[in-house]
Amino acid sequence: MDFREFTAKNVDDAITEACEQLMVTSDRLEYEVVSSGSAGFLGINAKPAIIKARIKEDKPEVKEVAPKTNEVKTETSKVDTKSETKEAPKAEAKKTSAADGDLFVQKANDFLKDVFGAMNMEVNVNTKFIAEDSILDVELSGAEMGVLIGKRGQTLDSLQYLISLVVNKESSDYVHVKVDTENYRERRKATLENLAKNISYKVRKTRQSVALEPMNPYERRIIHSALQNDRYVTTHSEGDEPFRRVVVTLKK
Repeated sequence: MDFREFTAKNVDDAITEACEQLMVTSDRLEYEVVSSGSAGFLGINAKPAIIKARIKEDKPEVKEVAPKTNEVKTETSKVDTKSETKEAPKAEAKKTSAADGDLFVQKANDFLKDVFGAMNMEVNVNTKFIAEDSILDVELSGAEMGVLIGKRGQTLDSLQYLISLVVNKESSDYVHVKVDTENYRERRKATLENLAKNISYKVRKTRQSVALEPMNPYERRIIHSALQNDRYVTTHSEGDEPFRRVVVTLKK
C-alpha cells in the first residue's frame, strides 16, 4: 500500500485522522512526520502538521518513502502493540539525549508555572520524558483538578496542545505530549468504550445508524478502535472540526 498524506493542526491529530481514514488502530499504522507545523503568531501564518502514513505491511520490508526523510522500516514481528505510534518516534528517539529530555521537561514546567500562576492555582506538576518512545508525560495534581479537566476534558486537551507547541518549538524531533490528572484519560477511555458497546447493541436492535455527539480526534479514535472488530457494525466519521462525529452503521 502506498503512503498517503494527512494534515491536521498537530502531529497527534494527523495520526488520528490517518487511523480514522485507513480504519486501523495506531499500532497498525506506519507513518513518518513530514512537518510538525507551527501555531504562528495569534494564529497568523500558522502551518499545519503533515505526516505520510499507510497500513503496515504483513511482511517485514524496507522502503524508501521520500528522499528528504529517514528510511522507514516495518518489522511486524517486533512491534510492541502496547504503545501508540512506533516506527517514526522510535527511530527518532534514539537521537534524543538526556540533556534534550531535561530541556523538554524544563520548558513544560516553566510554561505551566506561568499558566497556573496567572490562574492563581496551586498545582503539583510531575513531568518526565520517556526517551525510548519520545513522550513527555505530564501528571497534574491538586485541589481544583476539575477546573483543569473542563467539559469532557477540553481544558486538559488545550493544555496538552499548548505544551506540545512549547516543547516542539525549535526541536528537530517531534515529541508527543500527554497531560493527565486523577487518571482522567483512562476513566474517559473506559466510559467511551462502554458507550461504543451500548451503541453497537442499539444499532443491531433497531437496524438504524446512530450518530454520536461531536468528539475530539482522540476520543473518536477510541470509539473506532472499540468497534473495529465488531461483527455487526462499522464506524466512520462525518463533519468538520470541531463538530466532527462518529457514525455507527449496521454492516451489510
